[in-house]
Amino acid sequence: MMNQIKIADTTLSDVKSSLTFKQKLEIARKLERLGVDAVELPEIGVTKADSLLVRTAASFVKNSVLSVAATTSAQAVERAAEALGTAAHPRIRIELPMTASIMEYTLHKKQHKMCDYVTMMVTKAKSLCDDVEFTAVDATRAEEDFLKEAVRCAVEAGASKITLCDDAAILLPDDFATFVDRITKGIEVPVGVLCNNKNGVATAAAILAVKNGASCVKTSIGGEATPLRDFGALIKDIRENYGITAALRTTELHRAIDQIEWIISGKARGAVAREIVDDGVRLSRNDTVDTVRENVEKLGYDLSDEDIAKVYDEFLRIARKKNVGVKELDAIVASSALQVPETYTIENYVINSGNKISSSAQISLNREGRTVQGIAIGDGPIDAAFHAIEQIIGRRFELDDFSIQTVTQEKEAMGNALVRLRVGGRIYSGTGLSTDIIGASVRAYISAVNKIVYEED
Repeated sequence: MMNQIKIADTTLSDVKSSLTFKQKLEIARKLERLGVDAVELPEIGVTKADSLLVRTAASFVKNSVLSVAATTSAQAVERAAEALGTAAHPRIRIELPMTASIMEYTLHKKQHKMCDYVTMMVTKAKSLCDDVEFTAVDATRAEEDFLKEAVRCAVEAGASKITLCDDAAILLPDDFATFVDRITKGIEVPVGVLCNNKNGVATAAAILAVKNGASCVKTSIGGEATPLRDFGALIKDIRENYGITAALRTTELHRAIDQIEWIISGKARGAVAREIVDDGVRLSRNDTVDTVRENVEKLGYDLSDEDIAKVYDEFLRIARKKNVGVKELDAIVASSALQVPETYTIENYVINSGNKISSSAQISLNREGRTVQGIAIGDGPIDAAFHAIEQIIGRRFELDDFSIQTVTQEKEAMGNALVRLRVGGRIYSGTGLSTDIIGASVRAYISAVNKIVYEED
């Protein structure tokens, strides 16, 4: 009989502030399609965007558990429960430090008060959600008698799962497996583990813990926990000899993880994380959406129908002026897919510039079916265009960065513009693509503005 191990992925719980709202949702979508048992999200703060992310993810994460952390207060538990209200399989994760120094620093609590806090938080979560996990953070550096008592309190308060963490990676794999068995002896609920991979042995520690009775392993893509790629591949290789399996779609494992890594390390930093080789294929405006989709998939993307439609619309706009190669198609995907809904779209723009006149811009945007127009003068055509957009929006933004790169080198090369706007200490980036550098810049600015408006609404 096969022992099916649960996999809870922590990728989205790691701090990735450079990811956009839509990128986080796309990662959640890909993780569920890959077959992870739980998609973990961080604690919900007081901002509307945090709660909105959970609610939106709940609308399409239907097979995997959607797990939200709560650490700081009972109010954090309430926010998690409220945001998870429509989730098909909600879970509240009570993540609490088990070492005295971290308890006092993060929660201002002494060890002798901590078990009461564990009981209070788990009880509160259980009253709002049937599935409650207690995660003992930094468990391997805790005093063992205290750790056992905290675990016992959590189970008695209603925790349906326990997770022990080796955050500091201080135990070798066999010692960690023995530690897990020792701490959870007599515990009647499923036990999970989180192993830090800074020493490269997290996969070994996790699988030995599984052999000692653990039923769940926390993984990550690009984070500190057991690498999902390595653990998934290991499960595939050893399943016949050891009777251990998981619900992962292992045939899609490497491709899906490549896509998620590209979202995290490529788009998040405005650069493609792999070289695109021009294979000589040229697409024209006569090519169908199915042909474009086929070539997009060859580039390694797995886009939703909604994003493919956006890519095809942008493709047709470019293809009216020139045939499109693979490098240009890749840039189209980067600028069109994985974006927030468009509050503002471009209707038209007229730019006047010369060596004897001041640069001016007249721009018309569409917002919810209504045309709005701005006219402005600036220090150059792009500066004038940005001022005209700000006039339409009704506010000024701090321009943190602006750059233009050519996608291809021929006469009708496409320009890819990057705009970063700073609002309230946060950076919102936008990209735009056009054979016209001013048009690319306008599109990039609107892309960034749409992200600001979407999160503020």
